[in-house]
Amino acid sequence: MYFKQTFETRWHDTDANRFLRPGAILMYLEETSGIHMRHVGKSLDDVRDRDGLAFILSKIGINFYAPISPFREITVETWVNEGRGYSSVRNFRLYDGDKVAVEASSIWALIDLSKKFPVKLERFDFGFPFEEETLEGVSTRFHIPKDFALEEAGERRIAYSDIDYNMHMNNTHYPDMLCDFLPGMQENRVSHMTLSFLREAPYEQTLRVLRGKREDGGWFMKTKNSADETCLEAEVTLVPLEK
Repeated sequence: MYFKQTFETRWHDTDANRFLRPGAILMYLEETSGIHMRHVGKSLDDVRDRDGLAFILSKIGINFYAPISPFREITVETWVNEGRGYSSVRNFRLYDGDKVAVEASSIWALIDLSKKFPVKLERFDFGFPFEEETLEGVSTRFHIPKDFALEEAGERRIAYSDIDYNMHMNNTHYPDMLCDFLPGMQENRVSHMTLSFLREAPYEQTLRVLRGKREDGGWFMKTKNSADETCLEAEVTLVPLEK
């Protein structure tokens, strides 16, 4: 089942260049998935409160093809591929007018909240048919070599405004947080971002942010907690803003 939702982009979702921030774009994508689930009687709150289950984002790859201005009518299209085992794949396509501005593919795990353990997807009735279409041009895979040098870029404390009802940083906050630690953001925009979530970032925890520039100009990034455990791995590609 393909599902579409239309929004008008907001001025308060833009950055210093008056284009939508990556985190705001991810919010529109995930808002559409939530509306999709509610549309078929499977709201995320009901799934949590009634069934004791939650979908947790594992990986997401996003291609940003063009900057998006405020007060634009955008349409987000989403669909889910048939899952296997413990992983569910949800895809997104965002249209700015009649042009595709963003595509994303995401991998989610279904978690039993009482046991803190993954659940096989066969246990869950999505309430809609799956689609076969995949986004071949959007990758959720990358690898940071063990010998790749990462430098300390700074620290980030998880504030109350970052968390959701899971009491850890909501995943839509990560793209903008990473951009906060990248140089030259006023002259560039994000063209691709892949996020791999390994551990939660709970309320009031302080993360160390590490970064390293690749030979192709892109960046590898990590966040680590006080136990020196990796919470997030990411790759980010920037391109110059057109003048």
